Amino acid sequence: MPALLALLLVSPARAGDTPTQSADQAMSHQVMMDQMMMGQSMMTQASLVRSLLPTVVNITAKAEVSSDNSPVVASASSGSLVTQTSAGSGFIIDPSGIIVTNWHVVSGAYEIIVTFSDGARAPANILNAARIVDLALLKVTPPHPLIAAHWGNSDEVQVGDPVLAIGNPLGVGMTVTSGIVSALNRNIMDTPYDDFIQTDAPINHGNSGGPLFDMAGKVIGVNAAIISPTSASAGLGFAIPANDAHFVAERLLRYGWVRPGFLGVKVQQVTPDMAVALGMKQPEGSIVANVIAQGPASKAGLEIGDVILKFGTKSPPDERALLRDIASTQSGTQVPVAVLRDGQPLTLTVTIAEWPKSEWEERDEPTKVIRPHLDIPANLGLTLAPLTQESRAKYGLQLGQNGVLITGVAAGTDAAQRGLTPGDVILQVKNSKVNSPNEFQTRIDEARRGHDPLVMLLLLPREEQNPGPKWVPVQISAG
Repeated sequence: MPALLALLLVSPARAGDTPTQSADQAMSHQVMMDQMMMGQSMMTQASLVRSLLPTVVNITAKAEVSSDNSPVVASASSGSLVTQTSAGSGFIIDPSGIIVTNWHVVSGAYEIIVTFSDGARAPANILNAARIVDLALLKVTPPHPLIAAHWGNSDEVQVGDPVLAIGNPLGVGMTVTSGIVSALNRNIMDTPYDDFIQTDAPINHGNSGGPLFDMAGKVIGVNAAIISPTSASAGLGFAIPANDAHFVAERLLRYGWVRPGFLGVKVQQVTPDMAVALGMKQPEGSIVANVIAQGPASKAGLEIGDVILKFGTKSPPDERALLRDIASTQSGTQVPVAVLRDGQPLTLTVTIAEWPKSEWEERDEPTKVIRPHLDIPANLGLTLAPLTQESRAKYGLQLGQNGVLITGVAAGTDAAQRGLTPGDVILQVKNSKVNSPNEFQTRIDEARRGHDPLVMLLLLPREEQNPGPKWVPVQISAG
């Protein structure tokens, strides 16, 4: 049985600054999109992609994890914790800097960096989230005028419709893939409300939170998961329908939480065997398994064993559809509910309430993460020794190699988090060569007096995939 895989990848963070986007470019994009949506212009797929790229972002999130890769919410590091950098995707829904992504992309993160299609980068904060439906809103201070994506109507999506997926698969950077909608209303048992759009457009780890576009350039889904017998795409990708994501995003922006409608029942889909046992001609509706005392259903007279056939004007095909209809109904709305009780039809009027906020927050409120405190001792947690003939031979260094040998790295320090290990050789601190532990400490103290929060170390790593020196920034103060 293939495993459900969250689209998340451990990968190095990407950096780099490139020219920013102008307000004129943003206006040009808007005009192009407006013309396309009004049917006033025909766009090639390449020009469509070019217009959509500025609405999509890459996301890197840093979180502390234990040795078994479990997220840890903590205020201090210890030797058993390491920093994991994961890659994901998102898209802009408001030019003020509001971005939609999956909750699992940023869950547990103490640092989130958003990279735009032009290479500009900005730190992001979690504005709010709905854990149950795996959606989160991020807020950035725009580095330049931003372009927002347009929501589409996922109820109009049909099997066979062509689609584009844009995101950050495998952490390689902004990537576009294409395919079709291969199925609708998929239940992958990820949430109680599963209604996923299935696509064969290749999506992989790192695509999480990215948009699934239709050929009109509108977002019809939020890529969220894959099912595969391996760790790569097997052509079974799943996206949260845009209508569901749009509803959640609007509620989070307006109220700070989803404020779902509340009926106060537990329901199950009527299966073929249940239908036979209930004397029904065919399986339909959802059977009530529990009624919460003094809840809206109880007050309206719903009973355990009732089969809900219609909710308002809708006939939900399964219990997931019923739950979505209930959740999206405004509190205080009176809804006629058609039920089958002991084989007899009955219509009851229910006044939908609002989920008790305290109960909802217990299940759905985003967890708070405190940025971990890193020990920054005077020597950065590094035990150093001068290079000798013996140490050069021990670590396979050239006979005339200069520098300072690292013989120990204290756990829980920034140096340890950056990957410094015994056997590495420090060649320079910034632009100054160092040949003794005292020279190293002198250069670090000078950098501290200059109020530098980080310092560049030129290392000759003991083990490195690409041989040769490399620069590593290391934190030297809390500022």
